[in-house]
Amino acid sequence: MRRLGALILALAALALPAAAQAADPRLVPDVSNRTIDIQYSFTGEELLLFGAILYPGQRLPDDRADIVVVLKGPVRPIVLREKQRVAGIWVNASSIRLRTSPGFYAIGSSRPIDKLVDERTAAIFELGLNNLSMSPSGFSEARKLERFETGLIDLYRRIGLFYENSAAVEISEGVLYRARIPVPARVPVGTYRAETYLISRGRVLAVASRDVQIRKAGFERFVALAAQRHGFLYGLTAVLLSLVLGWGASAIFRRR
Repeated sequence: MRRLGALILALAALALPAAAQAADPRLVPDVSNRTIDIQYSFTGEELLLFGAILYPGQRLPDDRADIVVVLKGPVRPIVLREKQRVAGIWVNASSIRLRTSPGFYAIGSSRPIDKLVDERTAAIFELGLNNLSMSPSGFSEARKLERFETGLIDLYRRIGLFYENSAAVEISEGVLYRARIPVPARVPVGTYRAETYLISRGRVLAVASRDVQIRKAGFERFVALAAQRHGFLYGLTAVLLSLVLGWGASAIFRRR
């Protein structure tokens, strides 16, 4: 009997995590476009992130949850340089290398991030521009790193590569959500992740993601592939084309 009781208690202990997990709601996310093609006429696009919240037993809780959506990628190393004026000439005075800097980062939420989670949770999930982890290469002073990261964030915000909107997510009837994320014309190509976070009472209940491909198409794709696969021929063609165009322009001006 004692062995039987111990076995029942062990099975109950194993079943508790599964029951707790089953009690949490789930996310069913999607995006309006899984592939974005960049051509000569591309001036930007608005990507729609939408989906549904599935609550256990289809019962809505009294305390409704909030939604945060993030579109980011591709992660790449980057070297930042700081210029200073020396004897009337601007020169590179200091630099820093970041190993995991996203080429694009956009975040939208149903309420401000600081109203949804604490600083620790926001830092763990990298929710917000000020919580991005860019992993500097080598040792850097805290003040220097903060100065460079602030400068990068400010620059990317001005050109549209970093975006933050605390009222971008709309939640209908407590179960359906949607958010529009602007994708600028200067967005880098690569694989992006569209992430959705379900948050309630300061806790992340569920996370789901979808991949989005941003790629060059048409003549731009041909030129990019030629530069990657046939670098020598591409460079030689570019030099010859420049010489021909320069000679043609000079000939036209001589006739005039």
